[in-house]
Amino acid sequence: MTLRLTDIRLPLDHPEADLQAAIEERLGAGTTGFSVHRRAADARRRGAIQLTYTVDARVADEAAVLARSPRGVGVSPDMGYRFVARAVPGGERPVVVGTGPCGLFAGLVLAQMGFRPIILERGRSVRQRTKDTWGLWRRGQLDPESNVQFGEGGAGTFSDGKLHSQISDPEWRGRKVLTEFAAAGAPEEILWLGKPHIGTFRLVSMVEHLRASIEALGGEYRFGEKVVDLDIAEDESGRAVRGVVLESGERIAAGHVVLAVGHSARDSFAMLHSRGVAMEAKPFSIGVRIEHPQSVIDAARFGPSAGHALLGAADYKLVHHAAGGRDVYSFCMCPGGTVVAATSEPGRVVTNGMSQYSRAERNANAGIVVGITPADYPGGPLAGIAFQRHWEERAFAAGGGGYAAPGQRVADFLAGRPSTSLGAVVPSYRPGVTPTDLSACLPDFALAAIREALPAFARKIPGFTMDDAVMTGVETRTSAPLRIGRGPTLESLNTRGLYPAGEGAGYAGGILSAGVDGIRVAEAVALNMVGQGA
Repeated sequence: MTLRLTDIRLPLDHPEADLQAAIEERLGAGTTGFSVHRRAADARRRGAIQLTYTVDARVADEAAVLARSPRGVGVSPDMGYRFVARAVPGGERPVVVGTGPCGLFAGLVLAQMGFRPIILERGRSVRQRTKDTWGLWRRGQLDPESNVQFGEGGAGTFSDGKLHSQISDPEWRGRKVLTEFAAAGAPEEILWLGKPHIGTFRLVSMVEHLRASIEALGGEYRFGEKVVDLDIAEDESGRAVRGVVLESGERIAAGHVVLAVGHSARDSFAMLHSRGVAMEAKPFSIGVRIEHPQSVIDAARFGPSAGHALLGAADYKLVHHAAGGRDVYSFCMCPGGTVVAATSEPGRVVTNGMSQYSRAERNANAGIVVGITPADYPGGPLAGIAFQRHWEERAFAAGGGGYAAPGQRVADFLAGRPSTSLGAVVPSYRPGVTPTDLSACLPDFALAAIREALPAFARKIPGFTMDDAVMTGVETRTSAPLRIGRGPTLESLNTRGLYPAGEGAGYAGGILSAGVDGIRVAEAVALNMVGQGA
């Protein structure tokens, strides 16, 4: 048995021996060893930044320590992952549609349980996809099937690679995601850092490693295979999936289909809606990307400790409750990163952010987005897609075509005047940024809410409204604009054997939560296939 100690606080530059001393002081006993479960930085007081630790310690007499009931000490939880089922040899093979974090972990866990999944991806393998994505960024040439949204690794491949979330799922599934990533080549620190991240370049090789693991266990990958229809049988007991139909016309028989298509699979959503799969519109957010010099954010967050090796590039998380009830918040903040072209459809501009592991680029960027609800885009489950497309088309026009993005200096945005040039902050978005007026690219309520929020954010982060900070439009793909309903068995509400999963189905938001949802769905599929489902 080991004991877990939480909220051990020490100064940023504490000697290494101080941690063991703090552990033994809390326990009131010596230790026979300890390991750090989590380390985070508390920067709320810029002049006195602390490191906070959660540790697992071994002592000679755990019962005696626990009997004293020391503050923040309990039995370390068992976070080992246990498979819920094992496949019957020669049995049915489930199909997984999509290879983002959700589909990747659904496929991996199914393969580890012996089910030999068939994994379908409309885009290309991750290295070819990277070349295709650079084609848009460098030459303005979009491949609608191989881009930031579509291809092996999903949208998370071109991101900051954050591996933390606020989900309440049992910790062992999240730990499973982290340990598999570490085994695939991620730095070991992701297992204990409070805010772990990986970065795009490392994600590429990790995705390849995980694919190799799945194939070694009997799983099958098929790239460039777009699912265009479902084979659904209907009888007195209801609807059930019997297979998928590919764009080539091929039909793959399957009674268990995991839909992990991602939040931008708009044609897939339309197909599912036409086939009567239960879905509903849901809230999402829209806005812009904002860029500042990373040095400004570092100084604002860390004060005299800016640049400290243990702190790295500073991030931030901001929320403002605007008049009229709108929430404005920072989204997918990328320290030392770049703003990227993230469209998946011709004639539309979409922005997102990404960072490398080093987070060493000149600028910090984040989405500044406004929450919206189906009341803002009435018309049924697909109305949010039409809403997104409208503003993406406006952004394309405002950028002047060629996938250049519209941009505006913060000073001009707050003053309500177009930008005719940009200043000291050089935007990182490629193929390029056109100075203009972002008011053409967002609804009036979003513009008003962001104008109200920016000065409030500047009170928390001095310099946030610096004149030359750059806003680039538009950020529309914060999450799926719909949810594909599922019940207690994680199957579709009205189509047995169909398992909506991940961000595209409305059940995750980020790499870690999508991976966890993929594991949950894999477990549900496995139990159903061996006859233990609810």
